[in-house]
Amino acid sequence: MEYQSLTLPGGAMRRVVVALLLSFALPASAQSNQPKDLRPLPEVPEPPELALPAPGTDQEDASLEPQITITRRGEDKVEEYRINGRLYMIKIIPRIGLPYYLIDNYGDGTFATGSGGLDQHIRPPMWVIRQF
Repeated sequence: MEYQSLTLPGGAMRRVVVALLLSFALPASAQSNQPKDLRPLPEVPEPPELALPAPGTDQEDASLEPQITITRRGEDKVEEYRINGRLYMIKIIPRIGLPYYLIDNYGDGTFATGSGGLDQHIRPPMWVIRQF
């Protein structure tokens, strides 16, 4: 088996090398033309220090945690979740079956779905598939 090398006839190889060198040199020379009226950028100011609460103090976190009210309705256990006194979610745990959630998506206090029109605002109960 004979291997043939790739050779270009005459000065074609020189032309290819010159063309490659020019293709790299021309963009570099075009970038070196800088305007003469350049001014340096101003110094970036230091960011202000944030007043962070001391560790262990939960001043704001207490208002963000939900208040949970657990009641029984028949054989079902109902957990009502409130933030700032507003009911936003209900978790229903039946005696038989998996728990499911009803959520107030719009903050208007209604958990019913459907209003006519194209978007029926259907929000099916969300079942917990797996907990970690």
